[in-house]
Amino acid sequence: MKSQPPLHKQDATTGNDVVRPVIAIKGRGSASQIAHRFARDARLDFDDGWGEVVPEDGESGTAPWRTQLEWEQCKSALSRHGSPDLPFHLGLNPYRGCEHGCIYCYARPTHSYLGYSPGLDFETRLVAKANFPQVLRKELSRPGHVAATVMLGSVTDCYQPIEREVGLTRKTIEVLAQARHPFSIVTKGAGIERDLDLLAPLAQKNLVAVYITLTTLQPELARRLEPRAAAPHRRLRLIRSLSEAGIPVGVSLAPQIPFLNDDLEQVLAAAQEAGARQAFYAVLRLPWEVAPLFEEWLQLHYPDRAQRVMERVRDLHGIREEDRAEGKVYSSQFGQRMKGTGAWADMLAQRFGLACRKLGLNRDRVVLDCSQYHPSRLSAQQSLF
Repeated sequence: MKSQPPLHKQDATTGNDVVRPVIAIKGRGSASQIAHRFARDARLDFDDGWGEVVPEDGESGTAPWRTQLEWEQCKSALSRHGSPDLPFHLGLNPYRGCEHGCIYCYARPTHSYLGYSPGLDFETRLVAKANFPQVLRKELSRPGHVAATVMLGSVTDCYQPIEREVGLTRKTIEVLAQARHPFSIVTKGAGIERDLDLLAPLAQKNLVAVYITLTTLQPELARRLEPRAAAPHRRLRLIRSLSEAGIPVGVSLAPQIPFLNDDLEQVLAAAQEAGARQAFYAVLRLPWEVAPLFEEWLQLHYPDRAQRVMERVRDLHGIREEDRAEGKVYSSQFGQRMKGTGAWADMLAQRFGLACRKLGLNRDRVVLDCSQYHPSRLSAQQSLF
């Protein structure tokens, strides 16, 4: 992939054009360290006389951004939300940040709370919660805990590359298995195959379901959108492996981006052929810092259609003309943010519904069993019985 020329903008003081050294970085989704929204200092680009950044390797004009792993002691494991748009209200996230580097990720702004950039920091400066399985065990042991399906990986991918060495996700599943607590997983990571020995017996007890995110079948687009996630053909193999192991498996087509991943019907057909029985989608969401990061990514990789894409995204979120003039691109309104509104949203819903009916997807709802959970299963004495 050849990089696009660096973007240019105007100096706020002199009015002169200056070079902004933004170049696609091989293996990373973001191309910059955008300031987080709580930053007190604002920085402006300026021309230091050295001219434009010249890529040394044909693809990256910057030094490699190596993944850094930090550790923290967490105070809680279960996170709760009250969003009516989501089918779960409990989440488990053993990591902060995600090395997959998906440019569209709605979770990028969570790094702002750490004082880190939602840009490159989100995908290179990762945090592992060292005591996560122990804290989860304590929380599930409380007599007042009420079992409900929990989403493992709601704001991070629990099978991102660092899981191979750290193993927090596997330890988390072991706690859930011992408690017989129902949970679901959404992932793009091939590492989930390592844990088939845990997941298959849980599936037999109706305690787990897995959803593989498959945004497109186009390898080049996937490599740019999700640079360190498994390739599309590899994710189809994951679906097949999970299905053959007897694990309920579905496919997530999130997000749908106008004029980019327009192969919705082909993705659903390939996933169904591989063994998926459930499917869902969501439209592109651009909260907080994700909006400028995504627009920057469009200018780097698809400048010919960047404006069209952003106009349709605004249409999907029902942005009024007066708000567009102020730069608004996203609406967080419940009931609208996930599926969109207007003609484009209606057309997308019709396409998805028709394809699912033809393929027999979503005929049977997956309802996991909450009745098997009991806090006493996690007590030390439980092993005696």
